[in-house]
Amino acid sequence: MATLTNINEDIAPVPVSQSDLSAVSNATFYNPHEVLGGHLGSGDHAGTVTIRVLRPMAKSVTIITQDGEANAAHEFNGVFAAVIPAHRDGTQRDGSPSYSVPDYRVRTVFADGTTLVEDDPYRYLPTIGDMDAYLFGEGRHERLWEALGAHVRRYDDPMGGNDGTAGEQVVGTSFSVWAPNAHAVRVVGNFNGWDGRRHAMRELGSSGIWELFIPGVKAGEVYKYEILNANHEWKMKADPMERSHEIPPATGSIVVDSTHAWHDDAWMDRRRATDPHSGPVSIYEVHAGSWKKGIGNYRELADELVDYVAKEGFTHVEFMPLAQHPFSGSWGYQVTGYYAVDSRLGGPDDFKYLVDKFHQAGIGVIMDWVPAHFPKDDFALGRFDGTPLYEDPDPLRGEHPDWGTYVFNFGRNEVRNFLVANACFWLDEYHVDALRVDAVSSMLYLDYSRNPGQWRPNIYGGRENLEAIAFLKEANATAYKNNPGIMMIAEESTAYPGITAPTDAGGLGFGLKWNMGWMHDTLQYLHETPINRKWHHNEITFSMVYAYSEHYVLPISHDEVVYGKGSLFGKMPGDDWQRYAGVRALFAYQWAHPGKNLTFMGNEVAQWGEWDHDGSVDWASLEWPDHRGVQRLVADLNEFYKDTPAIWSQDFDPAGFQWLTSDDADHNTLSFMRVGSHGETIVVVVNFSGEAWQDYQVPLPKGGKWTEVLTTDDKKYGGSDIHNGTFEAVEGEYHSRDWSAKLTIPALGAVFLKPED
Repeated sequence: MATLTNINEDIAPVPVSQSDLSAVSNATFYNPHEVLGGHLGSGDHAGTVTIRVLRPMAKSVTIITQDGEANAAHEFNGVFAAVIPAHRDGTQRDGSPSYSVPDYRVRTVFADGTTLVEDDPYRYLPTIGDMDAYLFGEGRHERLWEALGAHVRRYDDPMGGNDGTAGEQVVGTSFSVWAPNAHAVRVVGNFNGWDGRRHAMRELGSSGIWELFIPGVKAGEVYKYEILNANHEWKMKADPMERSHEIPPATGSIVVDSTHAWHDDAWMDRRRATDPHSGPVSIYEVHAGSWKKGIGNYRELADELVDYVAKEGFTHVEFMPLAQHPFSGSWGYQVTGYYAVDSRLGGPDDFKYLVDKFHQAGIGVIMDWVPAHFPKDDFALGRFDGTPLYEDPDPLRGEHPDWGTYVFNFGRNEVRNFLVANACFWLDEYHVDALRVDAVSSMLYLDYSRNPGQWRPNIYGGRENLEAIAFLKEANATAYKNNPGIMMIAEESTAYPGITAPTDAGGLGFGLKWNMGWMHDTLQYLHETPINRKWHHNEITFSMVYAYSEHYVLPISHDEVVYGKGSLFGKMPGDDWQRYAGVRALFAYQWAHPGKNLTFMGNEVAQWGEWDHDGSVDWASLEWPDHRGVQRLVADLNEFYKDTPAIWSQDFDPAGFQWLTSDDADHNTLSFMRVGSHGETIVVVVNFSGEAWQDYQVPLPKGGKWTEVLTTDDKKYGGSDIHNGTFEAVEGEYHSRDWSAKLTIPALGAVFLKPED
């Protein structure tokens, strides 16, 4: 290869101040690209390029271009400089030639004889555009994950690959991170021996975003950001936008280059064209790490969980949080990597594979999302650049006293954008069909779990967190706008109005809300022995007083079967037969009640013990017929539910429900009618007493023949096998109805009755 002749000896490099050289050599300069890389000469030096590279401990450095090589001279503290001919690429308007920096590679020889030929990060333009920075600053970058974080990129280059190999592309990773109060930021990893001096980032104007493209860094590399923070301390931090993370307790971020090819086009097309809120929704809630022992990753779950959920007939599976979290005992509710899927079970493409398999089986995927708070782990978001960046800086607003965690600064544009885009990220990138938003109450109220003097009122003197409320509205509106056919679901336990009202009507804009009152009252009622339930009858009927105040999901969730609360089976009073029957009656009542349905894994087999996140569902219980009976009932209920629009098509319309008898406390019995949007009718009678009622008169809305289409007392479910078959309604007023029938209602049982068409 030719030598680039004599320019080094004849022309001095483009000058740089000693202070800047010193800062660059120590990787503390806010804009290293201003010094390093290629810089065109001007005036008498037009037609030349000064190339500076930082190679600490190098014995010699050579700049290689397509036209030849030039030795770089050591200039200062590991900074080497060479002056080479510029590339003439045209003529300017005044007739003078125009020049550009030629493509080049850098050969470095170290004292031990090691030789590296590599590309130079500092010859590349920013990978973040001005519009990206502007939108982020305004809090309106709805696809933020495509701008910030680590992204594998490939470029065609005249010199070929990273080391100059002809016919190959340059492959590398662009890194970008928001740290507006940092004095310097470096990228560190195995690729530079965790010495960030060679990979200092540049700050892009006043955006607070730091950026660098590093050729040669590929998918699978572990990295962190080394930040000289506002307190002049060097701190290593995981990437807030990381797509993958080391398995805890390791704390590094991992570069990802997804190769998953989706096969759920039919599902996604149907999703975009369908309103799921008006359809059947029956949810199986799962803690992925403890569903079954021996299943250790997302792909194994795809092999077994998908088939199981399909067999049990659920329309959706809901995963407790699968974003990256450091402590497994938090069940995922203390997130550090909001854009990273939990690495304990695999990588991003593994989770995509699982979602894909669910969609191919016709099952929607819901994921818990936790924007209410984040933990204080030093490697993560807390005090990210030495200041309360993501967290609220007000000590009376920035921490949760109960959880020992930070609270997001919902009023800051960039933080709000980080979270709103995160919701869209899971719905878009992973095809997740719904987000269940955790701990909404803690976001709505400034005095949540705080004593007087521990909270500060809003600007109007009230207790509402106005910034958090605005964030929730924006998150919901943006998610629905960008992802038609999804659901946003609130876990909210207070009487805050308008949780599921549209944002343009002053509501928060959620599609559904967990009905925590129904869950509490129902379980409290069932905890009583049947003989005492007559004194608590209002607890089982009260839910209908407010059933249409919001669009509800009826949950029997993980929170109700852990920490000494006992399993669903264990909550039931009486002997074993009564307990199994009580579980069956609860499922039937829940599925028939207005609202969508959710139950936690293990409930469907009536397992004896409560949930243990270090254990597994008690699959061994299925060796016993009574447990198999409950499991079969849930499957049959789900199929009956999906096939019966009367039960779900008017969940949120008072026209879809009518009491037949709500006041029969002496018999612990309820009867009601569900009506579909096309007039379909189902009558449900639930007996929560410990004895069967013979000749029990049930009011009916019409005459003719009626048929018992499902009973929880069927022998195949473990019941006593009382049946009513087909019968004629008898004319005559009863409980304000013109028709009725006398039936046998089994103890701790529910029957579903359907009229002839």
